[in-house]
Amino acid sequence: MALKCIIVDDEPPATRILENYIGKVNFLEKTAVFNDSIKALEFLNKEDVDVIFLDIQMPQLTGLQISRIISKDIKVIFTTAYPDFALEGFELNAVDYLLKPIPFERFYQAVSKLNSESKIEVANTNNSTAPDFLFIKTDGKNKFQKVFLKDVLYVESLQNYVCIHTVKQQIITHSSLKNVIESLPENDFIQIHKSYVVSLQHIESTDNFSVFINGKELPIGATFKEAFFDKIEENKI
Repeated sequence: MALKCIIVDDEPPATRILENYIGKVNFLEKTAVFNDSIKALEFLNKEDVDVIFLDIQMPQLTGLQISRIISKDIKVIFTTAYPDFALEGFELNAVDYLLKPIPFERFYQAVSKLNSESKIEVANTNNSTAPDFLFIKTDGKNKFQKVFLKDVLYVESLQNYVCIHTVKQQIITHSSLKNVIESLPENDFIQIHKSYVVSLQHIESTDNFSVFINGKELPIGATFKEAFFDKIEENKI
């Protein structure tokens, strides 16, 4: 699903550039453009918005003031000709801070951060509440690969990336282990270490320190040991 965006900027040439850029990115959808900060706030109070491209130097309310007022759920990307406010912008948890004139490459780099925590999307193939497969983003061109959950052996955290180990291949995507865990059915997968989530179905054996899957030995972290063995107890005979 595309992220709903609005542009708030009192410079028409700047808004036209942003509209053009948004139109080139298939996970973004422009819903409104405002050159008046008060009208933008009125709109935000009535409509759901995911992202706001926000100029800083504007009459009535500055972009920094607006960012303090709006919902924390709305992602902010500042767009400005003035680098002086960059530090304050990031202190307000802005996704990025774009300096005008904004090249498309820099714009795309910024909006890719919006998508980085939704690179793994769950889809259902029937009416069950349990997902059957994942769509995993595999490159920077919005290419998604379908992976059936029954084929996932384990997931490994690699700093800003995760590696999905399946029965056939390994797939690396820019995401967090936390995001993956939220996408997996909790009855079938469990975290055993700060860097590993495993499929209960594919566990071959386990001892007090390790889990063995497909010939691979994975460590059990102390923080996760109790919950893991509670799950094992539920399924033992």
